[in-house]
Amino acid sequence: MRVNVTFRHMESSEALKSYAIEKAERLAKYLAEPIEAHWVLYVEKIRHIAECAIFANGVTIKAQSGTQDMYSAIDEAMEKLEYQVRKHKEKVKDHKPHNGEAASIRFVGAAGEGAPSTTAVRPRIVKKENQFAKPMSVEEAAMQMDVVGNDFLVFTDSTMGNISVIYRLEDGDYGLIETSTK
Repeated sequence: MRVNVTFRHMESSEALKSYAIEKAERLAKYLAEPIEAHWVLYVEKIRHIAECAIFANGVTIKAQSGTQDMYSAIDEAMEKLEYQVRKHKEKVKDHKPHNGEAASIRFVGAAGEGAPSTTAVRPRIVKKENQFAKPMSVEEAAMQMDVVGNDFLVFTDSTMGNISVIYRLEDGDYGLIETSTK
């Protein structure tokens, strides 16, 4: 892991530099090589600001924090980075199935320090249907939906040639979704 530390509007300190490098190296366990981390530490009036950008395998993750103390600014920026990196790792893991199971459709963030905890269940595609979008008019589609007893019907609109969806509303009326290629 390569770590660069830049000081702006302040004296460079070997202690701050080694502290930032040590903190950034904790992220190596979450990301694949090569990893680069760029810290920019600076002072604006009385605020000590720490900015960090992590570059790993085409992914860029950034965080910034400002406090009264540079060490605490680095710590806060690291908390933000760690949360984002964990979230990214979980997202990649969820979208690349390793054991033959279908990947999740939606990402639910990982719980950790400073991260909101979630206990939501990840939805999966458990059933797949193929439907033939038969050419018919909107009126024919409404009648066909009533005959079959479905709450929706996918069809090809015979007047325009576009795929459309007709669905039943709660009050008994119908809704129509028309698609277009433009």
